[in-house]
Amino acid sequence: MTTIVVTGIGATSPIGGTARESWDALLRGESGTRSLTHDWVAQHELPVTFAAEAKVRPEEVLERQEIKRLDPSAQFALIAAREAWADAGSPDIAPERILVDYATGIGGLWTLLDAWDVLKEKGPRRVLPMTIPMLMPNAAAAAISMGLGARAGARTVVSACASGTEAIANAYEHLQQGLADIVVAGGTEAVVHPLPIAAFASMQALSKRNDDPAAASRPYDVDRDGFVLGEGAAALVLETKEHALARGARIYAELAGGSVTSDSYHITAPDPEGSGAARAVLAALAQAGATPDDVSHINAHATSTPVGDIAEYNALYRVFGERVKSIPVSATKASTGHLLGGTGALEAVFTILALHERMAPPTINLDNQDEAIPLDVVTSPRPLGDGPLLAISNSFGFGGHNSVVAFRTVD
Repeated sequence: MTTIVVTGIGATSPIGGTARESWDALLRGESGTRSLTHDWVAQHELPVTFAAEAKVRPEEVLERQEIKRLDPSAQFALIAAREAWADAGSPDIAPERILVDYATGIGGLWTLLDAWDVLKEKGPRRVLPMTIPMLMPNAAAAAISMGLGARAGARTVVSACASGTEAIANAYEHLQQGLADIVVAGGTEAVVHPLPIAAFASMQALSKRNDDPAAASRPYDVDRDGFVLGEGAAALVLETKEHALARGARIYAELAGGSVTSDSYHITAPDPEGSGAARAVLAALAQAGATPDDVSHINAHATSTPVGDIAEYNALYRVFGERVKSIPVSATKASTGHLLGGTGALEAVFTILALHERMAPPTINLDNQDEAIPLDVVTSPRPLGDGPLLAISNSFGFGGHNSVVAFRTVD
């Protein structure tokens, strides 16, 4: 198998406008969750009045024309991809050898619902001609492709909250197949909107801690009551190690493997036994040529839902047995909220930096750990030690989608 490496990272998240700003804020234990100040919160009498909105708004970064022609989900994606590309040294290679694997869980929701309002209130002639290109789920991949001149393909995967991780797993396969020399991979989401908030709240999935938003996302805590809706995007530049060395690129880590499985259990609930998720972990490790004993760190999906956190623990126990109680686990959604289709990409960035800097990031808001989840949860920045390190990042989504990626340190 060809060695695949990460040579560029980018992100715009609830805790920072770049990958580095997000990572530094994560290490400081900051929360990106805040009360919403939009008029529509009171207008619709929403039961949840907070979310983890992106810290830096797209209009502060992009050109006016880009804002007008892209849904917020594609705006975030373009920002993250441009940062990652620049971080990789803006590689000078043939456009036909650059591929985009980019994901979203929902797509251009703001565009869709705004256009519906315009149609109802002002009639069909006032609906913008760019509505369809802006709302389609592949808009982010297309925007990145056009922005970077990538002509080897612009592929989109939509698998709910596993989307960003699955895009990275797909990128691994596409590089192994020789379809491109460089792949830009990641995920995005921008659905902090009254409809998703109302819908998620109706299904009892969101935390209702309106009086203390910053403490609302609390994975593994006995008082966890749901996830926090977040937004943003992240991107990786991936290429073969041979290609990276030939152009003198900095290498953050090796993308050692990736996997996709499905539960075939329930449209929203995870398999409580965690069998599908466990198979995904084992498959990613097998592709990496590794065993469970090689894993040094886990970035867990850990959404802060009562059922989901336990299901993931059960999956990890299936894989690691009693050793899972001594592997440093970070649950970074406590700081960032849940970016849905973008969350796996952001957590991949955090996992890569954890290996690159040999530091596991903290999980905030864990005041009273659930005894049913006896993991070694990192609550303050913790050194990961010397020698070779291998880490996994887990993502699981509605529909029973499971995806896991494995990263390894590079000498």
